[in-house]
Amino acid sequence: MVDIPSPAIAVVGRHNSGKTTLVVKLIAELVERGYDVGSVKHHHRENFEIDIPGKDSYRHRHAGASETVIAAPGQVAKIKSIVGELECAEIVRSMPGHDIVIVEGYRKSGLPTIEIMRSGNEKDALVAGAFVEGARSGISLDTDFIQKSRGDRAFEADADLLQKMPTANTIAVVTDIDEAVEAAEIYGIPAFGLEDVAGLAEYLEGRYMRPRITVVIQAGGESRRMGQSKALVPFAGRPLICRMVERLSPVADELIITTNEGEKLAFLHEAYPELDIRLVPDLHDYRGALPGIHTALEAASNPFVAIVACDMLFASAKLVVAESIALKESGADMVVPVNKHGYEPFHAIYRRSGCLPAVQDLLENGIKRAQAFYDRVNVREFTQAEVLAAEPMGGCFINANTPEELRRIEETFLSA
Repeated sequence: MVDIPSPAIAVVGRHNSGKTTLVVKLIAELVERGYDVGSVKHHHRENFEIDIPGKDSYRHRHAGASETVIAAPGQVAKIKSIVGELECAEIVRSMPGHDIVIVEGYRKSGLPTIEIMRSGNEKDALVAGAFVEGARSGISLDTDFIQKSRGDRAFEADADLLQKMPTANTIAVVTDIDEAVEAAEIYGIPAFGLEDVAGLAEYLEGRYMRPRITVVIQAGGESRRMGQSKALVPFAGRPLICRMVERLSPVADELIITTNEGEKLAFLHEAYPELDIRLVPDLHDYRGALPGIHTALEAASNPFVAIVACDMLFASAKLVVAESIALKESGADMVVPVNKHGYEPFHAIYRRSGCLPAVQDLLENGIKRAQAFYDRVNVREFTQAEVLAAEPMGGCFINANTPEELRRIEETFLSA
């Protein structure tokens, strides 16, 4: 099982600001757009009950069980006694696989936050006043407003409210208060109306949603050194391509196999009907790294494209996830593992929008060298230490070019 970390944002505000209403509308809007959304609600009171007194599960808990799981078709719930309170980051880590997690509350979690301020809430109006005063005065959002208030009459809101001011983590403001809109504009923070949930969802789509990944397995055709198609060569009693599909599909939002033997690989549709595998022929009639990358990027529907050679017998889905996180955080055009032999472009991940135009331009000008491509894009090198942190077992780049190499690897694999 490969856990794909979920990105998360928090919706924060003061009591009666309308956080829950906004969160519910935002979840519904994102789900309508086809996203998988998780949610977390911060509850301030201790010993709250989420089970119904008198029900069997409630009786289990109150008989002394420290952890109770309630399971039914289509849903499951777990209630567990803990000491203290879990950190928000720990809760989000326990919720992998979502396109985004919307957290209600947890202002001090360190998450990117959406601040809601409503004119009908007196406390929101007070904070909006302090917010705009700070903006007009050029005060950084990193400022400790409580400390600032001790010597500045401009900030007369009480300490509790000053603890709930927008901060450097604030990524958006949702409000119908003119002062809050003005402050947001000064600070360069986007502001949305209380009813502009679609606009807020579109903003999150562009910046904070988990990028969808297309995994492309390159299985061009017959290999002269192997004597037959690498995709179909037997490994541990099955076609090698089956092994690759099963290793990489858990992290693929879209799975493509580039091949010039589509009719020979058509059995994959029947073998894996749930994956909707696309078999795509090469765009070029000549071999090389750049033509292969071009075919993969052109065929992909998603912004991130992981390209893996079909003979990398121990290709790692965990490495694909780690590379995708590095690609998102760095803003680079590609993340490529690097070692003493150089780059490993066929277990790398590419940002389609940045890489496709560069590849097309090079090929149109008759340039086929991979090094020329690396010089045209922003490359984030993924070190050996980072590879091993993602995949401690290593071996991600082992490949077989001849029947003898494959046999040796198979003997080692089966004896392990």
